[in-house]
Amino acid sequence: MKLKSFYCIVLVTVLLTSCGSVKNVAYLQNSDAVDLSESRVLYDAHIMPKDQITISVNTTTPEVSLPFNLLLQNAYQQARSISTSGGTLMPYLVDNDGYINFPILGSLKVAGLTKSECERMILEKIRPYMAATENPVVTVTMFSYSISVLGEVSRPGSYQVGREKISILEALAQAGDLTIYGVRDRVKLIREDATGQKEIHVLNLNDANIINSPYYYLQQNDIVYVEPNKVKARNSSVGATTSLWFTATSIVISLASLLYNVLK
Repeated sequence: MKLKSFYCIVLVTVLLTSCGSVKNVAYLQNSDAVDLSESRVLYDAHIMPKDQITISVNTTTPEVSLPFNLLLQNAYQQARSISTSGGTLMPYLVDNDGYINFPILGSLKVAGLTKSECERMILEKIRPYMAATENPVVTVTMFSYSISVLGEVSRPGSYQVGREKISILEALAQAGDLTIYGVRDRVKLIREDATGQKEIHVLNLNDANIINSPYYYLQQNDIVYVEPNKVKARNSSVGATTSLWFTATSIVISLASLLYNVLK
């Protein structure tokens, strides 16, 4: 009878432990209770200092737009640029104050603007230089949109974002998802704003309300860090201690063997 009671206690403990592990591992657990109406906003990336962007101006008469396109001849530079009908475009590097030096127009502040806002701003400024019959098209492309994921993920590293929009879940998917040792309710997001100020935000992937978070979509140069849980930390500590113990033991055995051979 006592043996049966013992087995029942062990079984209940195992079941409770397994339930707890599922609760810690599953994403977006309370999705049925989340108001998704707050997430009905299309995300637009904003240009930041140190970003690289290309700006192309196209008109029905190519000669009209040519002065407004930053073209290059250098072969090395061509490898880091994109081509247009009028030649190869050189990317602009946004300076620390958020400005670029645009042909004809001079210094323009672009930091803080979305691509669409930047296109409209440049379009308005170049219209006075063109005939009323011209209908110029301005296209801005972000050249350096990347994020980094490290810690308890399958493939840590830096990732280029081709479409200039990526959520925290998509970023983790690119990194191969969290390992079983990753802490899902304390994922750290390290972000630097346009002034250079660093911020650390803690995200809970277990909570479906993360979809409504202002940090659900990542900005360029964001760093996502997944910390290990206590099991991984404990295993790492045990592994290091065991390795040190074996090293010390082997040294002692080697010294003892040497002394024995010398003294016998």
